[in-house]
Amino acid sequence: MSSRLAGKTAIVTGASRGIGLAVAQRLVDEGARVVVTARTKETLAEAVALLGGTDHALGVAGKADNPAHQDEAIQQAISTFGSLDFLVNNTGINPTYGPMVELDLGAARKVVEVNCIAALSWVQKAYRAWMKEHGGAIVNVSSLSSIRAAPNVGFYGATKAMLNSITELLAVELGPNIRVNAVAPAVVKTRFATALYEGREDEASRAYPLKRLGLPDDIGSVAAFLLSPDSGWITGQTVVVDGGVSLTAGAE
Repeated sequence: MSSRLAGKTAIVTGASRGIGLAVAQRLVDEGARVVVTARTKETLAEAVALLGGTDHALGVAGKADNPAHQDEAIQQAISTFGSLDFLVNNTGINPTYGPMVELDLGAARKVVEVNCIAALSWVQKAYRAWMKEHGGAIVNVSSLSSIRAAPNVGFYGATKAMLNSITELLAVELGPNIRVNAVAPAVVKTRFATALYEGREDEASRAYPLKRLGLPDDIGSVAAFLLSPDSGWITGQTVVVDGGVSLTAGAE
């Protein structure tokens, strides 16, 4: 593994497991220190241990849409590791499953709050605390459902489409010293996505040209690339990582 991120510090939200943990692990493997967030201290302690302990990682527990939690995580990153070079907005929720016409509007408002407004708030705070003066890179974790219809998770996809737009606008506003990109996975084998493949993984993966669902590491490697100097002329892009499924007609 390269050391292209040595000396850098990242915050990765929603990183106690799944895609967030895989992103954090890849960043650590490439030399960065990471602050990982999630709702519970116990799962974060396990994540920090997996990431190599407190020399490499720090866990800050809280809800991603809580401004006080955001402030604490950013302050801890800077005071503990000395900088805040990267931000990965990975936290996302989708508490409903079914037709959008039957969607509870209270739940819809909460999804927008967490998936979109909280992500923007993290960027604003990271910008003011460090990146405005020192530069940096940001990756927002979107979804393939942001660019093609996804029955039963449609509103989640709509919020991720908004996140893609936020990504583009921030890239224009924050250049040249801060790059902002997004990564849009298809179905990745995580607890969050279980309802999309559990008990029918062979069927679910049949439409993928690569004949498998995604793994968290598939997204971690792309996120690390988008944060690294190797993507120094890429900003405002939503990079689809989907095993080719968006190329196939009628795929989920």
